Amino acid sequence: MERKVKKLVQGFHAVDGAGVHLVRVLGNTTVEDFDPFLMLDSFDSHNPNDYIKGFPFHPHRGIETVTYLIHGEMEHSDSLGNKGVIRDGESQWMNAGSGIMHQEMPSPVDQILGLQLWINLPRKDKMSQPTYRDITQNDIKVVEKDGATVRVVSGNYDGVQGVEPKYVNAQIFDVDLKANESIEIPTRPEDNVFIFTIVNDVVVDGSNIAAKTAVLFGEGDHIRISAKEEGSRFIFFAGKKLNEPVAWGGPIVMNTRVELEHAFDELSDGTFIKDHAKNI
Repeated sequence: MERKVKKLVQGFHAVDGAGVHLVRVLGNTTVEDFDPFLMLDSFDSHNPNDYIKGFPFHPHRGIETVTYLIHGEMEHSDSLGNKGVIRDGESQWMNAGSGIMHQEMPSPVDQILGLQLWINLPRKDKMSQPTYRDITQNDIKVVEKDGATVRVVSGNYDGVQGVEPKYVNAQIFDVDLKANESIEIPTRPEDNVFIFTIVNDVVVDGSNIAAKTAVLFGEGDHIRISAKEEGSRFIFFAGKKLNEPVAWGGPIVMNTRVELEHAFDELSDGTFIKDHAKNI
């Protein structure tokens, strides 16, 4: 059964970090519908002044962050001592777990085009040991099929395996669809599924859907997306709902208000970063 459109969320202009202009798509108001996906921001600019101030050091707890660039370059570093650079067609996947400080600083380029996604961690994993990995172009396998180029960031598409997430089994595909072509993507029945139209409009079930829109689908075993004459690019996301309470305050996402307040208390008293050689 083909999944039908359940909800559309149009992105809007916002400013975050030290003054980064971006398109905010998912946030506090969409948590229940898009579970386990929390936040989605999109970057799309030819003007370095829109983004070069970046995201200086800031805390996270209780989530995973996935940064994916179609075009651009972004340096990152964290309180674990990790440093790296994400370039065209690459990703950085971080588990904030019990608490981490990190920063992401874009470099000036002809165009930055990409996104950052927050994935909620299950209650049992919210205080896990923070980890991260760079996902390079060599890690992202490419499938040419049905008039489309599919880059498998995580999960499995058409028998091609991307990164295997540890905590939430999320599938993320970057789909570049040629002009007037269509693609059918199988979906796991238990998953919550949506796409984000990052470049140009798409057509779903005869209806035009504008660029920079999150398209949430209902139940079924596949979705079908079509491009118009200018072609389109969209990102596919799928993951099983956690169905757990969410207490969200800025960069921290826990299950209860008490846990959230405790996290901010620890930020204030200097005990936020945990030593996982000891009990936490």
